Amino acid sequence: MSQKTQHLEKISRLLGYTFVEASLLESALTHRSFQASQSNERLEFLGDAVLSVIISKALFQQYPQATEGQLSRLRSSLVRRETLVEIAHYLQLGDYLYLGEGEIKSGGKQRDSILADALEAIIGAIYLDGGIIAAECCVLAWFKPKLAEIELNIETLKDPKSRLQEHLQAKKQLLPVYSVESIRDSTQMPLFKVTGSIPHTALSAVGTGSSRRRAEQAAAEALLKLIKHEN
Repeated sequence: MSQKTQHLEKISRLLGYTFVEASLLESALTHRSFQASQSNERLEFLGDAVLSVIISKALFQQYPQATEGQLSRLRSSLVRRETLVEIAHYLQLGDYLYLGEGEIKSGGKQRDSILADALEAIIGAIYLDGGIIAAECCVLAWFKPKLAEIELNIETLKDPKSRLQEHLQAKKQLLPVYSVESIRDSTQMPLFKVTGSIPHTALSAVGTGSSRRRAEQAAAEALLKLIKHEN
């Protein structure tokens, strides 16, 4: 048995799915830094759509009384990078990716964007190899703990910026102001540092994230905690 075959069989066992066409799995594990012409980007595109359909169906069945808006927010809380990365780590996906030498040296095997994209690519590969039933079985097995713990609570489903804005509007206070303090660029990803403050108060908090939006959400979350502590 070749080293490549052993490599693919090991990750197949972790995924809980045996491919008929092993080349699909190999493509799903291939980052563009390793081989651009055979990268997993097209499979990622497909897997993103398949994942959305599977989770949408699961939530539709799990919450028969939920509105369309509630279901959309539930889906968004599940089908996001943080969840995909958590599952990718659980599956030890980073150990099986095909990356270029430069990407490996810069920590690509643990980079959130690469892990999340690879997991979506694998979902796309399973769909092409075994159909929607096979993809659904795998996705639901991976997402089972998340689906079990999620609650139909609209307040917790709203993002921090929305919750903070609604709280301040209810108190007839001015809306928060967000300002970018710094942007650190690195070989892995940029890091934004944002300060959120509430006008005419002493309340301010700092948030960081890989994008301005993420940093603003983190700052809003910190402000909500400050407000709760004051009350």
